[in-house]
Amino acid sequence: MSAAIRTLDAREARARAGDLAEILLDCVAGGASVSFMAGMTRGEALAFWERVAECVEAGSRILLVAEEAGRLLGTVQVVPAGVPNQPHRADLSKMLVHRAGRRRGLGAALLAEAERVSLDRGWWLMVLDTIVDSDGDRLYARGGWIAAGDIPNYALMPDGRLAPTRYFYKDLRGGAAA
Repeated sequence: MSAAIRTLDAREARARAGDLAEILLDCVAGGASVSFMAGMTRGEALAFWERVAECVEAGSRILLVAEEAGRLLGTVQVVPAGVPNQPHRADLSKMLVHRAGRRRGLGAALLAEAERVSLDRGWWLMVLDTIVDSDGDRLYARGGWIAAGDIPNYALMPDGRLAPTRYFYKDLRGGAAA
């Protein structure tokens, strides 16, 4: 893998919104269940990234990207719990890798950087959800995340079919019990 993994600030997130929208649109077109349905428009994708940029600006989320030769190929977000009784926890959100960048280790690299960024900020417990038996499901299991349970019929796939979701967690302190 020759892609660089880095953080985008709100200004750059807005400037690169078209590139981020391309990743999101490609993932949805490829059947990924990432909160959006088939037929989503570029306008909807751009509006989503504007909301993400607002959250980055407010400090309520961190936006990471995988970039190769100036092209964004993947992205993931770290979202701190933001409540007083969970100062140690963050969610991993919207792991998206463009189909042109898949099977090259970008997801694993984004995941590792998200874990590092989270731990650096004191958020040592991370949580995520993904569709059972999806590429993400396999990625997280390979990354040492612990499956906490499945919920049947949790989310719709982009084509409208119901799918089960698996919740994962990971204690980033290394060997410590969650």
